[in-house]
Parts: sequence; C-alpha cells; structure tokens
Amino acid sequence: MPNNTTSTVVTQHLFIRGHVQGVGYRWSMAQTAERLGVTGWVRNRSDGRVEACAWGPPEAVQALIDWAHQGPASARVDAVVVGNVPDGGDPPQGFVQRDTV
Repeated sequence: MPNNTTSTVVTQHLFIRGHVQGVGYRWSMAQTAERLGVTGWVRNRSDGRVEACAWGPPEAVQALIDWAHQGPASARVDAVVVGNVPDGGDPPQGFVQRDTV
C-alpha cells in the first residue's frame, strides 16, 4: 500500500444482514460516515438487508466497514458482505439515506 493514501479514494459496496431494519441502522451509519469523512448512501432492502455504498480514503472507508459489523446498539449484525467497486463514478455530496428497494 502506498504511503500517500490520503489522496486515494476507494468505493466499497456493502450488504448488511441481521436485525438491521427498524433499529436506526441507516441513521447511525450516516452519522458515522459523516464523522469519518466518508460520502455515499445507505438504504433498506425489501429482503430485510441494508445496502450501502461508501466513497472515501481507504482507512476511513475501512473504519465504516468495521462499524458496520457492529451497527447501533439495538442492531444484531449477522454478516457484512463487502465488494469492491472499481469505478464508483463521482462520489456524492455527503452521506444520504435512500428509499427502500
């Protein structure tokens, strides 16, 4: 890994499974992402999972992924599946909660 990772932006796609809807997971993730300086989005899925996409410096995105494994206190996370997004396009402004799909 290069020493100058602050100028590098990575994009990661996450699926979070467990008791993660109706417990403030999306709101908490958005707050955590903003604190870490990560942009992106999070949404509920009709199958009960939460889906997210995060843009930012590798260490900040990894910190958000680490948080995703725990979530807020009322959540129970069973699994987090992380996938690389080679070209995530232009990062969004901020971190937003999207509608359920």
